[in-house]
Amino acid sequence: MTPRVLGIDPGTAVTGYGVVEPSNGAPAHLVECGVIRTNPKRELWHRLDSLYDGIVQLIETHRPDTLALENVFYAKNVRTTLVLGHARGVILLAATQAGIDIVEFPPATVKKTIAGVGNAAKSRVGYMVQRLLNLREAPAPSDAADGVAVALTFLLTRRP
Repeated sequence: MTPRVLGIDPGTAVTGYGVVEPSNGAPAHLVECGVIRTNPKRELWHRLDSLYDGIVQLIETHRPDTLALENVFYAKNVRTTLVLGHARGVILLAATQAGIDIVEFPPATVKKTIAGVGNAAKSRVGYMVQRLLNLREAPAPSDAADGVAVALTFLLTRRP
């Protein structure tokens, strides 16, 4: 069975995602990538509800075996860190309810695995995703490329 991975770069305004599976000749084949956008004018709980629905829809559509999720980074703004934790919570809930394995990676691990350095810029991560998957261009927007990078990190670091 070919493992299908849903990678998520969480956010409350924009959540990036990428669905990949192993491929011959490249580390993976890109099935789909994109973003889930929520309305920044809505209350946080409405945005979290929209995010949850979007993740559930992705899981139902793609039936991944694993959800790879970027860990919380510690922002200078405590509120940002707390709100991001809420987003991660609804993503984890959706995956748990679907019975999917969950793997988490620190942002620096994703950047190091994909771009070779733990503090790589978003543009470098996008470029390396493009190269690793033999794509004509980097996934856009950068949040989508980050979601793909998280999924690729799982495939590139897993033990057979």
